[in-house]
Amino acid sequence: MEELQKDLEEVKELLKKASRKRIHDVLLAEKNKLEKEIKNQPPPKLKAEISEEERQPPTGYTVKINNYAWDQSDKFVKIYITLSGVQHLSAENVQVRFTERSFDLLVKNLNGKNYSMTFNNLLKPISVENSSRKIKTDMVLILCRKKQEEKWECLTQVEKETKEKEKASYDTSDPSEGLMNLLKKMYAEGDDEMKRTINKAWVESREKQAKEDIPLDL
Repeated sequence: MEELQKDLEEVKELLKKASRKRIHDVLLAEKNKLEKEIKNQPPPKLKAEISEEERQPPTGYTVKINNYAWDQSDKFVKIYITLSGVQHLSAENVQVRFTERSFDLLVKNLNGKNYSMTFNNLLKPISVENSSRKIKTDMVLILCRKKQEEKWECLTQVEKETKEKEKASYDTSDPSEGLMNLLKKMYAEGDDEMKRTINKAWVESREKQAKEDIPLDL
């Protein structure tokens, strides 16, 4: 507001000195514009109002939501997110932004915290304008409207690729290769006891091969 007032005063001074009509008209238009802008400025806050705002507790930190459940109908993919007490918030505090292959949820100031969830790379496109959210008792329901009425095998493209990789590691025309892949996976993901068991089986298999002089199956 103070800067606008200074600009207006300077334009008024220039108007007094302007001798050519075109310059005068330009300055006059600027003067009217500044006066209108000043008039539309919100009134300054009273000291009591500022003090009241300062006494409001700050909004807490943001918690990333990882737990959810989902199912689907012919038309919608439904994501259920449990948040205790969410039904007591105003609708403006529960915001969802959709794109064709993603959505972002932000729940503001729930028990002093913010909660967020982001889903990227949804398995198939959704209709942004027909997707929505509902606030239920201790729950937010995200409704993603499918562009095509078909069954989704999973929720995201990443999940699909992960499943395909796991399937490929077992699905092989060579049974011995499939068994070897399975053992490698069990060894990589197993605890110390599992690793000792696999190592023991490997050693015993090699010893048996040496004695019987037969091709190693594993």
